[in-house]
Amino acid sequence: MSARVHRVITKRPVPGLTLVELMMVIVLLAIAAMLAVPMLGSSAVSKVQAAAQALTSDLEYARNLAMTHGRIYAVCFDLNEPHSYKIQDPAGQVIEHPVNKGPYLVRFAGPLDGVRFAQVNIAGTCQVRFDHTGRPYDGSGQGLEASGLITLQIGRFSETVEIEPETGFIRIR
Repeated sequence: MSARVHRVITKRPVPGLTLVELMMVIVLLAIAAMLAVPMLGSSAVSKVQAAAQALTSDLEYARNLAMTHGRIYAVCFDLNEPHSYKIQDPAGQVIEHPVNKGPYLVRFAGPLDGVRFAQVNIAGTCQVRFDHTGRPYDGSGQGLEASGLITLQIGRFSETVEIEPETGFIRIR
């Protein structure tokens, strides 16, 4: 008797992706791209919103200092590059920052790079002063008759900080 040997021929899998797997990868990449593209545009929006929030807080801080100490404190805006502002005491000296213990000078650099003042209009000046009641004055010492406006901008995105006359109430509009 002769023994027959049967050989089983099997196909070895070819390395690579099937069409279904390839389509799934393309769909996942498309979904990831749709999620990422809006985030790229919102970076500028986030920067200008953060700068407006920081400015609002610093204006409130200067106002609170004036009311607490019963003296005039000022916020002075520098429209030269990089755009910045500082808080000054009644003698015109830059006050000490309560956290970092350096001069209270805020520059739009680092995380806020690119933010600039599109407009600073405190009754035609670039300074706002607060008295012991929190009332705002312009750089020449005259009480505000209209709202003081500071517009921050990066690219096509902007935020405006408003200082109301008489009350000194500060808000982002």
